[in-house]
Amino acid sequence: MKFQPRQQLLDLWEAAARASYPDGEWTWGGRDGSNSISDAEQLLCFLYPAAELPGFRLDTPDETADDVLAALTPLGDSVEIPKLLLKVIGQYLRKYTAEDGRPVFSGGSYFRTADPEAKPAPEQLQLDMVDSFSMSVTLTLSTLGFLKVFRQSVRRQSLRAEIRELEELASRRLTAAMVGLLRSFSVNAFEPGSPAGRALMRTVNQTGAPDRRVLDELRRALRPVRAGLRDITIGSGSQAELDNENLLFECGWTWGIVKDSPEVSVSDIGSQPKGVAANAPFLYFTVNALVGIADLFSERTRVLGLLDDPQQTLAQLIQRRWDLTQLYWRTVAMYGRGPWPLQDIPWKTTDEKESEYYSLGVTAMVVQSLVNNRAADVDFGRVADVLQELAVRARIIRRAVPGDHSVAMHFPGVSISMIGSEELGPRLTWVVSDFAITLLKRTIWAASIVQNTHTRERLLGLADQIWQHVAMRRCSTGRAQGLWDQPGNVFGGVDAQSVEPSWYFSERVVEFLVAAAKARSDPPLRNPRLVELAYEMLGEAEHLLDQELVLRPLMAGQTIQPKLRGIQAALQRARAIAGERPATAQALIYDALLDLERLATARDNAAEAI
Repeated sequence: MKFQPRQQLLDLWEAAARASYPDGEWTWGGRDGSNSISDAEQLLCFLYPAAELPGFRLDTPDETADDVLAALTPLGDSVEIPKLLLKVIGQYLRKYTAEDGRPVFSGGSYFRTADPEAKPAPEQLQLDMVDSFSMSVTLTLSTLGFLKVFRQSVRRQSLRAEIRELEELASRRLTAAMVGLLRSFSVNAFEPGSPAGRALMRTVNQTGAPDRRVLDELRRALRPVRAGLRDITIGSGSQAELDNENLLFECGWTWGIVKDSPEVSVSDIGSQPKGVAANAPFLYFTVNALVGIADLFSERTRVLGLLDDPQQTLAQLIQRRWDLTQLYWRTVAMYGRGPWPLQDIPWKTTDEKESEYYSLGVTAMVVQSLVNNRAADVDFGRVADVLQELAVRARIIRRAVPGDHSVAMHFPGVSISMIGSEELGPRLTWVVSDFAITLLKRTIWAASIVQNTHTRERLLGLADQIWQHVAMRRCSTGRAQGLWDQPGNVFGGVDAQSVEPSWYFSERVVEFLVAAAKARSDPPLRNPRLVELAYEMLGEAEHLLDQELVLRPLMAGQTIQPKLRGIQAALQRARAIAGERPATAQALIYDALLDLERLATARDNAAEAI
């Protein structure tokens, strides 16, 4: 990668600090106003890197890096910054807690209406959203980890009391978010001859095979998913229709609490709201739910023990849905022996809607599934083809022409109809405009796990190109200076300009930069052929050294002794790292062989002189 994730994160932190804390007062909201999702995204711009990257820690004042302090100068020094974070975390957790103690997950100012002339009803503005559940899982886990470590540096009783209260509020919100995810899971069963069934069959049948054969093979392939879904009894997603083997189905998350979803038996989260969301999965919300859920099973969550016993139980129930959902979409997207359905861009959903954005969502689930199943590099080669094609179609690595319909994916974005919301007022829509940064996240994610050097270099090159596009969309004026998003910078004809930041887009940039920084910290790819060659070279070098030691034993007073000891140390180091860094080991071995050859040449020359 040509860009530097650490420096880019520091620049982003500086801009976010300036935008969030002008004149010594924390300012919530951005261009889309303030709501439970936007405010969580704003907080995560700071808390997520601090939680995931050791070099960005803010919970141990004595260990805060100098460049981090320089970037966050508007927020104070190493002692004042965590105190300020305590204050704003408390503001967020209390602001989005109802009078009865129930955590609030409403979409608020993010909601739009299908009719531009209509406005959302007050009751609709309070509807809980899957995006808020998912974002709250990440936020509360980051918060709990921050509080757990920072408490060790605090001596004042008032601060320790505030930390205990925030831990209780954050833990309650985490539990409520997990319950929300259980109550918004959806399984939709349908007849093969229905419009949804015909759409699914067209998607998976990429070779023109007889429909009957494709249907039988697809049913067999989905049998493990069907069996697992039958066992779901808590929350939404219980489908008696799945007992009918003739039916097809899909699973995932809808936009909010499913209508008539049963309550989950937990305590201390207040009342559980009734749902109105259609019992049908949406690709966008499914992918977003999976992203947040993954944090429940992260190494950091386990090491710090961030989940209590009831939350561990909820996490197991959610993981069951997580596993089944990924298995379902992997099976459908990679079905058959010919081209994958995933490669047939754009992806068409069972409700006959198609978009490159949906292809991107399915790709995200396929990549995660390939990681879990240790897929072959040929599979990642196909994924790289899809990511490259999406970048071209979205005019990210190609120039857009006037009137190009692909620009609409970036501005105003893809509109998702929130079916069921019309029970309380006009039909709501959810607009998503993060195609470019989401594509970049998936690309760097795939590049970080693929083992084939050529495919990895191809993906990293693509990531560099997409980053150039994203970087150009950074705002240059107003409160949003240094943050995102200004699509008009790269797409002609987009006149919309804003001096307010989009925390929605900026937070996703943070997620990408954190993923890129983690990829940099991973060990380099290990080529088995290089490893074998390194050990063969090492064998020759050690044998030559042994011969040299027979002729020149390491005895005190010899002028040659330091040279031989240096060669010996280099070869010991080469043996220690040959398995993980074979190219570096070969470099050490080359130097040692050259030194040994010089010694042998000098000895031969001396013998001839005699």
